[in-house]
Amino acid sequence: MNCTPDEYMTVAAARLLQGSQVCFVGIGLPSAACNLARLTHAPDLVLIYESGTIGTRPTVLPLSIGDGELALTATCVVPLPEVFSHYLQAGRVDVGFLGAAQIDRYGNLNTTVIGPYDAPHTRLPGAGGAPEIAAHARQTFVMLRATTRSCVEKLDFRTSAGYLDGHGARARSAAPGLGPRALITDFGMLAPHPLDDELQLSALFEGVSRDQARAAVGWPLRCADDVAAIAPPTAAELAVLRDLQQRTREAHQRPVSIPLG
Repeated sequence: MNCTPDEYMTVAAARLLQGSQVCFVGIGLPSAACNLARLTHAPDLVLIYESGTIGTRPTVLPLSIGDGELALTATCVVPLPEVFSHYLQAGRVDVGFLGAAQIDRYGNLNTTVIGPYDAPHTRLPGAGGAPEIAAHARQTFVMLRATTRSCVEKLDFRTSAGYLDGHGARARSAAPGLGPRALITDFGMLAPHPLDDELQLSALFEGVSRDQARAAVGWPLRCADDVAAIAPPTAAELAVLRDLQQRTREAHQRPVSIPLG
């Protein structure tokens, strides 16, 4: 079955989640991947969003962390400080699933500005909870569409720490989490090299060459000794994902009535 690169990426990311893992979910592509996993092979996933929704099971993808769908379908809703102190900083989050505008060769993320900080070309949404998630989740996965503008040699601003400057710098910083264990892109996946922490090509989508992967990344991309092949999405996976996306579009187009008195 034919699929788009975004669909391939979302399915590949969803397959990384298993069992009853506790996932701290970012909006956008990470949210789609986590909810696809929950609706297919991992129904016991515990999804946490930054707004304080624990164990949420949305029927449509949320527009933001403040989307009422998350609270309506959550097991419980707790104050935001408790999400960070009782769950994240206490080591109860298995996976932090993040997006970013930029990532560098050591998995550091930028969600702050494009261009100089004092006079940026683009102001991005900012840090939010990403720095804490990147530091404290037992491991993080990052999703983004790969171009030489998003996968860069040097970030315009380091918002969230991955492996810092590599070569064991994260371990020396005493950050409790393992850091970014996978970067899922629209051509395949990257993973940290075991010796210097630099992200290297670990798996490719069907029909994508190593040269195409190298062309999409802004640093000299190395390849793992054994680059795996990622199986295309199945018809069943695509059907669930497309149904979720269609429900989401319909829900977001529905007019909202706000009582004024």
